[in-house]
Amino acid sequence: MVDQDLALLYQVETKVLNQAVRRNIGRFPDDFMFQLSVDETKSLRSQFVTLEIGRGKHSKYSFYAFTEQGVAMLSSVLRSPRAIAVNIAIMRAFVKLREIMATHKDLARKMEQIEDKQAKQEFKNYPKFLK
Repeated sequence: MVDQDLALLYQVETKVLNQAVRRNIGRFPDDFMFQLSVDETKSLRSQFVTLEIGRGKHSKYSFYAFTEQGVAMLSSVLRSPRAIAVNIAIMRAFVKLREIMATHKDLARKMEQIEDKQAKQEFKNYPKFLK
């Protein structure tokens, strides 16, 4: 999950969330949190249809992305009743997602097959000099 989405859930400004993380950076190793590249951030920003216009309306910095463990660590850094409640809800969502994936391995395998087939089809459509 990216910092902006988590800030909305925790009902804090993105800069407040990121500041709390920076003050406790030792709690967030690379497998808990990482910063998206400039291109990845631009790609995400281009998907936001309703960006506000004007100076200072959106961050000039790349997004931070948090893994499941990073999200769990946020509740200890933010230390509010809202942070605890959101953390519990997010952890339950991760557990549910893992349960669904475990019980639907056939569906996941079929989806992978479809994705592979689609990728091969798209590759066939490239001009020969790009292959």
